[in-house]
Amino acid sequence: MAKRPTFRFRWRRLIAPAMGLRRPVITMTIGIIITIFGVGITFQSLIVPMLSGVARGWAGLVSRAFPEQQVEITTHLIGGLILFVGVGMALYGGRLTGKRLIQALDPNAGQGFVDVWVRRQQLSKGPNIVAIGGGTGLSTLLRGLKEHTSNITAVVTVTDDGGSSGRLVREMGILPPGDLRNCLVALADAERRMTDLFQHRFRDAAGSLSGHSIGNLLLAALIDQSNGDVDKALMVASQVLNIRGRVVPSTTRSVVLRAVMEDGTEITGETAIVASSHRVRRIFIEPQRVEAHPAAIAAIQNADLIVIGPGSVYTSIIPNLLVPGLAEELANSTCIRAYVCNVMTQRGESDHFTAAEHIVALNANVDTKVIDHVLVNVGVPSPEALERYKESLQELVVPDSDRIRAMGLVPVEGDYMSETDVVRHDPVRLADRIIGLLYK
Repeated sequence: MAKRPTFRFRWRRLIAPAMGLRRPVITMTIGIIITIFGVGITFQSLIVPMLSGVARGWAGLVSRAFPEQQVEITTHLIGGLILFVGVGMALYGGRLTGKRLIQALDPNAGQGFVDVWVRRQQLSKGPNIVAIGGGTGLSTLLRGLKEHTSNITAVVTVTDDGGSSGRLVREMGILPPGDLRNCLVALADAERRMTDLFQHRFRDAAGSLSGHSIGNLLLAALIDQSNGDVDKALMVASQVLNIRGRVVPSTTRSVVLRAVMEDGTEITGETAIVASSHRVRRIFIEPQRVEAHPAAIAAIQNADLIVIGPGSVYTSIIPNLLVPGLAEELANSTCIRAYVCNVMTQRGESDHFTAAEHIVALNANVDTKVIDHVLVNVGVPSPEALERYKESLQELVVPDSDRIRAMGLVPVEGDYMSETDVVRHDPVRLADRIIGLLYK
């Protein structure tokens, strides 16, 4: 039975702005008390004579400039004006100082000091969320989730063997960096110019660099500098991009995908599997006995909410769950475990799949029950978009919630779609609905 931590999370959200202030406030209070004692001890012998001297000098100055009957009222008026100007300048200077400090810490911050403080405290005390997947689907989800919490662990698949990632895998023997890069950028709180640089891809005319993204090359360089330590490389990249959360591979071992197709043939490699004209019957990773990343296991054990997907069911979702230990930990978890079904089918992988058939594929390859909720899109793209996808042999995933309910799962319907030049999940709508499962 999934837990409903309603009260705990509401309480954490309520007190989040004050979290971390206890020790500074206590220290400041003690300092003020000590200061008052010190002032009280020295006030009569030092401060009073000094202030009396200032007052006598000021009175003498005023008496020369104004008639005797106006001296007292003039003294009060000018003194009050000076006090008002002094306090105003102090407050203005304090505000400017706070603003400059915020800009130094976060050049993108457009809010005031208090707003930034409250926002960061709320995020730091948000729920612990584990997001599992790969490809563009996972990065889309992360862009929405980071607006609710900074306690995010993205567990990313490492079976990509195509494009820039595939070339780096073959040439350097490292883990494919592409999906890791996308998740880092999705969680980034850095300047837009930095994230754009990370995502920049060299054009075909760039010679040996053509097709490579700068982020992939930087991650490859960091892994090389770290003598193959992927965790260290990701930590440095996370610091550079100032990400909210953590990105970890499902395993640090190099693995490849192997699929048994409907006609009985076996195909090795993610790119070749997707390019096949036959449906996938079963999918495996080789080697099968690899160790799951310890941080992924720990994150699942401490999670308040686990989200699987969206993404390619056979090449982005299931490979993570085939890593020994991950599916077992998911099965043992008592928190809400939600699967986000794709909006559109994927050619060569989920042709003609309904929402329930995505779950069937998941259950056919993973021996344990890893989800209890399924987010199903019921939004409909424009006829023009559907026609474009039809030309690519793709179609809208049918939201057959009754079949999902018959499987013992809870369908969570909603319009999670965003339509631009492509049809995909809207990160804000999707994240809002997922977080809503916790506070329902």
